[in-house]
This record gives sequence, C-alpha cells and structure tokens, in this order.
Amino acid sequence: MASVTLKGIKKSFGAVPIIHGLDLDIADGAFVALVGPSGCGKSTLLRMIAGLEELSDGEILFGGEPVDHLSPRDRNIAMVFQSYALYPHMTVAQNMAFNLKIAGLPAAERDKRVADAAKLLELGELLHRRPAQLSGGQRQRVAMGRAVVRDPAVFLFDEPLSNLDAKLRVQMRTEIKGLHAKIRRTSIYVTHDQVEAMTLADTVVVLNKGKIEQAGEPMDLYRRPANLFVAGFIGSPAMNFLSAEIIAADRPTARLQTGETLVLDPSTKVSAGDRVTIGLRPENFVPGNGTNALAGTIKLVERTGAQTHLVVAMAGQDLTVIVDGSLDVVPDMALPASVAPNLIHVFDLNTGARR
Repeated sequence: MASVTLKGIKKSFGAVPIIHGLDLDIADGAFVALVGPSGCGKSTLLRMIAGLEELSDGEILFGGEPVDHLSPRDRNIAMVFQSYALYPHMTVAQNMAFNLKIAGLPAAERDKRVADAAKLLELGELLHRRPAQLSGGQRQRVAMGRAVVRDPAVFLFDEPLSNLDAKLRVQMRTEIKGLHAKIRRTSIYVTHDQVEAMTLADTVVVLNKGKIEQAGEPMDLYRRPANLFVAGFIGSPAMNFLSAEIIAADRPTARLQTGETLVLDPSTKVSAGDRVTIGLRPENFVPGNGTNALAGTIKLVERTGAQTHLVVAMAGQDLTVIVDGSLDVVPDMALPASVAPNLIHVFDLNTGARR
C-alpha cells in the first residue's frame, strides 16, 4: 500500500497545455475518483500516474518516494481499463495468471493468487471458461481479478464500466466498492459519470480544463460546491441557475429578474447591490406556498416511479423540479414551489465563486 502525491504536475502536447500545475495528495488506502467532462485531463493524469505518459513538469511520489523515473512495470500499480483486453484463446485462470507468469513467479504461487482472487470476486466457477463464454460483467470481473493477483500498491481504474448497460453498471459499482473495502488498496478511479464518482469514492476530485476545481468528500461537494462549475456538474438532474441582485444584506435577500424575492441563509456573505447567481437544486423544491414560494406552470412531466421530474416555467425560465411520485401533476397545471433559505446556493455573478 502507498499514498500518492502529485506536485506541480504539468502536461503539454506540443504547444497545447493539458494539465496546469496540479497538486494532489491521496492518502494510503483511499478511494479517489477523478471526475470531469470530456477533455478535462482526467485520463491523461491517470496515465501519467501509471507511467504511460511522460510529465512535462512536476513530480509523482508513491509513499513519499519519487516514481517519475520508473517504468510502469516498476511502479507496483495495476490498471483496469474500459476495454477488458482479455486474451480470447486463454481461460479465465490463464488470463489472470498471465502477467505473473511473465514476471517469473513459480506456478504454485500463481495458482494460489488466482484462487484467492477468484474467491474474492466470485469467479471460481468461471476459471476454466474462455472470454467468449462470459457476459460483459463477468469479463470486467476477470479484468479486475487480473489486477488483484498482482497485489499492487495502487489500483488505477480508467472508466471501467463505460461499456456496460445501466443495470450492470450499478451491480459492478457495488462489486468495486466491496472489493476496495476488503483489500484497502489506494485506488484512483477515472469517470465522466458524477453519480459513479459520488457512490464509489471517499474523495471526489472535480477537474476542468486541466485544473482542480474542488476536491473533497462527495456530500461536501454536493452541499457546498466551491463554484458554479462544480455546482452544475455535481448532482443529477443538474442545479438550476437564476440571475439575481442582492437588495438587503442584514437579512440577506435576493431579487430575481422577474421581481420575485428569495430570502437567503443568514450566513451568506453578500452586500446590497451585489449581482449574483442563485442555485436551486431540483430535489430541494417543496410544492406549495411556503417561504420563498415561486409561481410556476408545469410544461413537462417525466414519471420515474418514486419521483416525478418536472420542467416548470418559473422565475422567467424553465426550471427542473423533482416532486414525490404520488403527486398528481399534469402539463399546464399551476405549481407554486419553495426552497428553504439554507438550501439556496449563492455564487458571484462574475467569478462564479461561492459567496
């Protein structure tokens, strides 16, 4: 096991900078998810940690020891890719043992490690099958088993569930979470799916254009996003945003462009006249004329079972609102709804930083 430290990491392809002086400390045994939109640099960063991509500048340390000069095979890492990359002519057991055989481990040791990993991942009955005889989820478990048998200090996952259907992704998330709980190895997981990141990781690192926007526990990012980018990226459906002006600071109050007002949490640091962006999460709306009620008209109804997702013409634009699935709602129906002051997010209009 080992901690992972990134110091001033930079990466450029030609004259185009991709990673901009990134610093990150990952504790020994932690599960960290790197999340962000396509092109944010998360996979490039993972490949640099693995040694598959050279640094333009900076330093990578495992357990306090520099590893920049080491080849991938000497860094004691194991990587699970989006593609399973299994040898079709080999059995599951042979696929899992192949890297150990190349490394020169005795047959008895190889067999023991494969057996232990197969028990951990419930692959025992599949060891004599070939990849063509396996489902997508089983193939991904074999790919994970191939990583486990190496007993690495650091696990690296590069969007390993992207090729699976929605139901299987949920199942595999549970298995990956359970695997980490059992082996407690430092794990770095790259994904563009923020739900995947939130459910799997102890720490979520949100990347944007090669920079860290915010890093922290999943619910910290959800409850107190550092800026507009994180607020819009974390949470599904995405947060609603409204332009507003602060009209009172002693009892913080924002006036929307429609003239409606919202009372903010007393701890919000604003001054009268400030131009801000108000963030309202769809799940924080409460139907009815409570404090901070906004008038609205339903435009679209999407029933998902326990919840109903609505598009509501409200505050001069279309907002997403989530209500209880038992509520009887139809298009063109009037729907007043409110958000409690402590659940209203406020961001600087110009910088996007949280106020």
